[in-house]
Amino acid sequence: MAHADMVVVTLGETGHEMAQTIAAHLDAPHQALRGDVPGQLAAIFTAGQGLVALCASGILIRALAPFLGTKWRDPPVLSVALDGSSVVPLLGGHHGANDMARDLAALLGGHAALTTGGEARLGVALDAPPEGWRLVTPEAAKPAMARLLEGAAAKVSGAADWLAPLNAEVTGTPGPTEPIVLSVEGAEPLIYRRPHLSLGVGCARGCRPEDLIALVGRALAEAGLSADDLTGIWSVDVKADEAAVHALASHLGLPVRFYSAQQLEELTPRLANPSDVVFAEVGCHGVAEAAALAAGGADATLVLEKTKTATATCAVARTTGAPMPARARGRLAVVGIGPGAAEFRTPQVSRLIAEADELVGYGLYIDLLGSLAAGKPRKDFPLGGEEARCAYALERAGEGRSVVLVCSGDGGIYAMGALVMELLSRDQGLSDAARRVEVVNAPGVSALQLASARAGALLGHDFCTISLSDLLTPRGDIIARLHAAAAGDFVVAFYNPVSQRRRTLLAEAREILRAHRPDDTPVLLASNLGRPEERLVERTLATLEVDEVDMLTVVLVGARGSRGFSVGDGAAGVAGRHLSTPRGYANKEQS
Repeated sequence: MAHADMVVVTLGETGHEMAQTIAAHLDAPHQALRGDVPGQLAAIFTAGQGLVALCASGILIRALAPFLGTKWRDPPVLSVALDGSSVVPLLGGHHGANDMARDLAALLGGHAALTTGGEARLGVALDAPPEGWRLVTPEAAKPAMARLLEGAAAKVSGAADWLAPLNAEVTGTPGPTEPIVLSVEGAEPLIYRRPHLSLGVGCARGCRPEDLIALVGRALAEAGLSADDLTGIWSVDVKADEAAVHALASHLGLPVRFYSAQQLEELTPRLANPSDVVFAEVGCHGVAEAAALAAGGADATLVLEKTKTATATCAVARTTGAPMPARARGRLAVVGIGPGAAEFRTPQVSRLIAEADELVGYGLYIDLLGSLAAGKPRKDFPLGGEEARCAYALERAGEGRSVVLVCSGDGGIYAMGALVMELLSRDQGLSDAARRVEVVNAPGVSALQLASARAGALLGHDFCTISLSDLLTPRGDIIARLHAAAAGDFVVAFYNPVSQRRRTLLAEAREILRAHRPDDTPVLLASNLGRPEERLVERTLATLEVDEVDMLTVVLVGARGSRGFSVGDGAAGVAGRHLSTPRGYANKEQS
């Protein structure tokens, strides 16, 4: 894990000077946590960010235990003693934490308390080879390590500095691109390879994923090449949204990057099979061969010339240096951050925000992210101008960035999710690159969900939501929906109930509902949910007043069967009362 993905944290008022020293050394942000410390630690961890925490190990263990996954997925977590005497890698030892612990211990003049068996006793982790190597038999690592710890002898088929601590017998001298085999007595061999081949691919629009996957597998086999030696997959940018290319990347477990046609055209003199037909279609004389050569470096050579079927092509080059700059497929994530508090933000949303190159949205919503947004490039938009906001986010993603469009509540409920889809569906208004981005919609906790939960279970039976804003919806349509909801006896959640200009629709809605349900029907006014200014007020249809409602309020009106009742603790629900809408279980029991 790159240090940029780490966060250095302190708890309360202690350890700030040391934390800033560590943060500067790692080029990572420092966050001083206060208040709900376990919740904030969990939010950082579930966002996929690693932690260096100046605190007792037990604090981290208790905070993160419910969120642990696998050792391959969890980010590094290290605890540092407040006097710098010990650095303990709690998680991620095999992918960076142990090395980071040694590094920080040297920085602080302390001790790296390594506890992973291989590194602590043998000085090497067999399942975590250094950059430039790949273990292609990972299932063999654990049994081999166990045998080594028992004293078994080992042999290695070639020199590898990072395996030197094993004192294994060196039995061969493989070439620079040949695999190295570590044989441990009583265990299956471990095979390490040094990826050195770049794969270029092209395909017709709508190519079946299985056709491209089959072509690459067959071509590699016939050429005597191994997929384990591939460093990645490259193609032309007009294929950035091609399902077959991404299915191939998933199948091989490799990253995929894209070049412009102009970049690939520069490679035409080096192509074995230039094509005027390809040039007429995409603007360069070759895709697969050119992409492979571009990714292989200035002196790369083709080891597999263009191989093709009716719908797909592939080629392979031997890498000799740094690749020509390419870009990933852009991604726009439309995320709902819930009402604002970190505890109502899903781990998926936190992860997408942590991975983002840029945040886009209404400034207040980005501010609600707090430390999660710290240091990230952001583009703030005022209320209004939503179309410009979404178009900007799509175009930035079209440049190869990972962009997050921040919405409060759920991004697909009265927010930007639908507008992003609308812009993509139009024939004009966006660049071709923007139309090729990956769009991810990550749901959040909507205001109506939290309001109902705070009060009890007012949404316990059928319900609907109606926006009372006539800026985008004709007033006549809103009135028709109000009558339908009233006649259908739905619990109704009103969004955008009033504004400075709109003051009459909520009162009209109240009268329409009163014609179908009793005056004592419970009404919940919920504003600033999940924030320090949160306010919950219980009213009835008869006592609901427009003047106590503002744009930050969601209004929930019960159905005919909804009811409020007092509870014993005097603190739950709304001023000691619960509001609920029964589903009819009592009737079921009687029948």
